[in-house]
Amino acid sequence: MGESMEQTETSALEQPSIPLDAAPPEPPPEPAETRNAIAEWAITILLLVFLTTTLVQAFVIPTGSMEDTLLIGDHLLVDKLAYGPSGVVSRHILPFREPQRGDIIVFRYPIDIKQTFVKRVIGVPGDHIRIVDKQVFRNGVRLNEPYVYHKTDYVQGYRDNFPSEPETHLEAPGLTMLQNNVEHGELVVPPGVYFAMGDNRDFSFDSRYWGFVPRDNIIGKPLIVYWSYAEPAEELTDQSFPRHLLDVFAHFFTRTRWNRTFLLIHGYRN
Repeated sequence: MGESMEQTETSALEQPSIPLDAAPPEPPPEPAETRNAIAEWAITILLLVFLTTTLVQAFVIPTGSMEDTLLIGDHLLVDKLAYGPSGVVSRHILPFREPQRGDIIVFRYPIDIKQTFVKRVIGVPGDHIRIVDKQVFRNGVRLNEPYVYHKTDYVQGYRDNFPSEPETHLEAPGLTMLQNNVEHGELVVPPGVYFAMGDNRDFSFDSRYWGFVPRDNIIGKPLIVYWSYAEPAEELTDQSFPRHLLDVFAHFFTRTRWNRTFLLIHGYRN
């Protein structure tokens, strides 16, 4: 019996002591808690998707029509709230405004809304536009356009003297624009649309050729060049995208235009 008591005491001494103030072990998470955690992550992901699709959008310059303001291979962040549809309540809360003369805008191409274009607003509703020997006049005033780049020294009929009899192919809305909106040798911009041209004025496929930009087609305005990559000779197209990726992997450091990284993009009031 003594031996039994000794063994009991020894066993009691060998057991680890538990501090009086130690917290009890936490129970496994309840199913409800797990569901809440999943819901929180789902909401976070949805918010991120909302912010990147509703507030800003990435866009790459595929053509040279805005040179030398924007270059082929400039990757932009576009502010989609700048020209958001302003309702009775939202216009007093959010910073919506209408596109203004000199703004650079990103919009869905009226002929094929699957394509996205970037141009500069030259005329807003009510403006009278004409071009004489490459020089733009708006409402009778000759514009100061330091952003414009003329890369040819010759004058071409319709391109450089607008509106006039076209000697080149125009899209149907461009022909309609000339038939219905020209008064006394000037193009009059009607309500709800805008007249836009590229800064590379001699090589820009713009409103002169396919007509006005409807207000509803405007996505936003570019804010910043977050990355610029010097493309090979041909312009960016969907067909060239796989080859473009291979080129980036091979030449990222040597063809990145580091001096354009985080370049802010501004309109020009004139």
